[in-house]
Amino acid sequence: MAELIDGKAISKQIKDELKEQVAALKQQGKEIGMAVIQVGNDPASSVYVGNKKKACEYIGIRSESYELPEETTQEELLTLIDKLNQDDKIHGILVQLPVPKHIDEDTIIKAISPKKDVDGFHPQSVGALTIGQPGFVSCTPAGIIQLLKRSGVEIEGKECVVIGRSNIVGKPMALLLLRENGTVTITHSRTKNLKEVCKRADILVVAIGRPKMIDASYVKEGAVVIDVGIHRNENNKLCGDVDFDSVEPVASKITPVPGGVGPMTIAMLMHNCVEAATMFGE
Repeated sequence: MAELIDGKAISKQIKDELKEQVAALKQQGKEIGMAVIQVGNDPASSVYVGNKKKACEYIGIRSESYELPEETTQEELLTLIDKLNQDDKIHGILVQLPVPKHIDEDTIIKAISPKKDVDGFHPQSVGALTIGQPGFVSCTPAGIIQLLKRSGVEIEGKECVVIGRSNIVGKPMALLLLRENGTVTITHSRTKNLKEVCKRADILVVAIGRPKMIDASYVKEGAVVIDVGIHRNENNKLCGDVDFDSVEPVASKITPVPGGVGPMTIAMLMHNCVEAATMFGE
């Protein structure tokens, strides 16, 4: 029986630590501000944006929210980002993705100042991570490192396998595990003998985007399994990329879906925003 890694409890721990830090900064006369921009009203995005605002409120970060209509032009969005880049009271800028089809995501990501890039998506932030320089790390992989560390999982010297190579999770995840001295293999949909590769893993991070794809036949006895996926199954219940019922008896520790990786993403976004204020703030 695997031990459950409780993302809700660990994210609350991080948010409580940040709350204290923010209160201390307020006493020094420094208020932290974050701007959240949503274009259009995609229902999933609205839920995420709502959760981010709630987290800001809990920690004591002032959030400014910009809910823009679907037909907002790319130019209008870039003008707003430019204005927020110049605003000393805003330490973090977040554009909720996906943006409508007529807006180029890459252009928008690059327009945000690297000093305010709390999502960690700007090419400069990604480059800094690659060569080990200070910068923001995308929130989901950073959250997974915290889940592992705060659950007493030693990364150094371990065989780590990441399934998935996206810019938001797979690639930065591999770099962060490497930074912690793990031995890292990145796998993906074209990997030959995927099962054999996964079975070598002491730590298996699954971000492949296919519901319940990874069952016990991919998992070494006693491995730590982190499930990044989130889907709805045929009964409309949330499930991950890992077939939890199959893997749980084999793993030593496992994240549930929901309540595993999800809550950590927002906690790390808040962490990045506080860091932006302390690293770059006036």
